[in-house]
Amino acid sequence: MRTTLLIDDAVFRRAKEAAARSGTTLGGLVEQALREFLRERRVSAAEPFRMQTYGGRRRKVRHEPADFARELDAEDAASLE
Repeated sequence: MRTTLLIDDAVFRRAKEAAARSGTTLGGLVEQALREFLRERRVSAAEPFRMQTYGGRRRKVRHEPADFARELDAEDAASLE
């Protein structure tokens, strides 16, 4: 695919020199750089999420919606006293 890029003059000169030293074209150098950049992003984005927890492996407490409703009702009643 052909496209147009706006590149800073100093960056362009350095990229042309780097392409010439590595025996490739400027387009080849840009394509290689983009592939590497995207590969790094994909790997970092695919890292699994791990939630940090504290308290060891003790019994887990389960709360039901009714538990929260009961607590809210108790707080409301206490505030009216």
